[in-house]
Amino acid sequence: MGRSHSTALVIGAGIGGIAAAARLAQQGYSVTVLEKNATPGGRCSRIMHDGHRFDVGATLFLMPEVFAETFAALGERMEDHLDLRRIDPTYRIHFHDDTTLALTADLPAMQAQVEALEPGSFGGLLRYLAEGERHYRLALEKFVGRNFTHAVQYFNPANLKLIWQMKPLAKHYNHIGSFFKHPYLKAAFTFQNMYLGLSPFDAPATYSLLQYTELGNGVWFPIGGMYAVIERLESIARSKGVRFIYNAPVTRIETDGSRATGVTLVDGSRLEADVIVANADLPTVYRNMLPDARAAQKLDRKQYTCSAIMFYWGVDKRYDQFGLHNIYLAEDYRGSFDQIFKQRGLPDEPSFYIHAPAHIDPGAAPEGQDTLFGLVPVGHLDAAHPQDWDALRDRAREAIFARLAQDGITDLAQHIKFELTCSPVEWEQNYGLAKGATFGLSHTLFQVGYLRPHNRHARYRNLYFCGSSTHPGAGVPMALLSARLVSERIAQEIRAPHAIRRTATVPAVSG
Repeated sequence: MGRSHSTALVIGAGIGGIAAAARLAQQGYSVTVLEKNATPGGRCSRIMHDGHRFDVGATLFLMPEVFAETFAALGERMEDHLDLRRIDPTYRIHFHDDTTLALTADLPAMQAQVEALEPGSFGGLLRYLAEGERHYRLALEKFVGRNFTHAVQYFNPANLKLIWQMKPLAKHYNHIGSFFKHPYLKAAFTFQNMYLGLSPFDAPATYSLLQYTELGNGVWFPIGGMYAVIERLESIARSKGVRFIYNAPVTRIETDGSRATGVTLVDGSRLEADVIVANADLPTVYRNMLPDARAAQKLDRKQYTCSAIMFYWGVDKRYDQFGLHNIYLAEDYRGSFDQIFKQRGLPDEPSFYIHAPAHIDPGAAPEGQDTLFGLVPVGHLDAAHPQDWDALRDRAREAIFARLAQDGITDLAQHIKFELTCSPVEWEQNYGLAKGATFGLSHTLFQVGYLRPHNRHARYRNLYFCGSSTHPGAGVPMALLSARLVSERIAQEIRAPHAIRRTATVPAVSG
């Protein structure tokens, strides 16, 4: 190309957008990040209220090697920026009859727990984790950690053989019957599909890799919460010259022929750039920012992940009954998922998650008090299944209180100083998530790899995408991988002005 490509615009300051901006600055671009909200983070942002600190969305720090690679690629050491604590047990699972299971990397402790439920099942657990490790390595090295720019890269005999080894046609819940028979064990090692917004009864058996990431690589907690990652990456990006503009919603991506030329903001101002990276939710970008109604309609017909009703409670007493991560599973495990994914609503008996960060990070709450975060999975917004979300929020709250009362926590409602909430409606309005789907587009067999929406526009060759609804998928580690893949693709396809090369201290995770 004859002209110098030196400027880049990033739409959205989610973790993927921040990481992409920093990587592009590392390559020599003059980068500006435009964020519609007043602060960075997107779904990984933070709420501060009356001395209580909440992470808005993600609370589990998984796949630490992906974070480490991101920092290393920017010339930094993760350990110099984050105070990470390994959480073990990762969480305690509560069943309807007061049975509990503490998932831990302490194998003798796990053996005692699973054998008490199902004699002889520890061997099944070891085989299951071994399979999960194979799926994890194959996925990270061969699929989610690389770009697929042509169909033949994905649909070739060698790749298809690898895909087949990851059991994509088997349903996860059915497949786990090869390892466990007891329903509690089957539930305990499949509910993690909800990290991707999937039902274990529909998700491919490939996602046994999720349980390996927890027990093999560990669940961690950064002091300061997940938002500490956002703060540190934004600081690094700024140190590299990235400019952040907040309260700056983009209304349109301007195009000319086969190029994106710039963006128009809500106030009518316009910024031009040689490269544009959209970190906003992909269906929202196509629907609201691009003159591409056909593509928007095609995305609208795809399958979406579930949503969630969130409760952020500032509590005036400490509840030592909670660990950092607490899972409560419905008695009708299958039925609860059907009501979420088929009826798009709230199950009659919902499963839910309680996060209590002050139990490891005293700065999350005033002394002697608690900061509690409750998450209840629900269906996404769907015109064919309209819901009264205010009523469902009230019912979800009462369901949490009733279930906790079984465990002796009978006074929580009386000790809540304030409550903040987020429902599918707010996920759509405040964070631009199409259908209020908390994890974006679903990760079905036909919506992963090359079949997932690509991270470059087919027509506008300098318009790229990163985030949950594009390749490689949802979750904080995937957002960081998405940023890496986008920056690598830009480096290959568009000549950067003066790339700054640094040596990473850990190897990249691509194969």
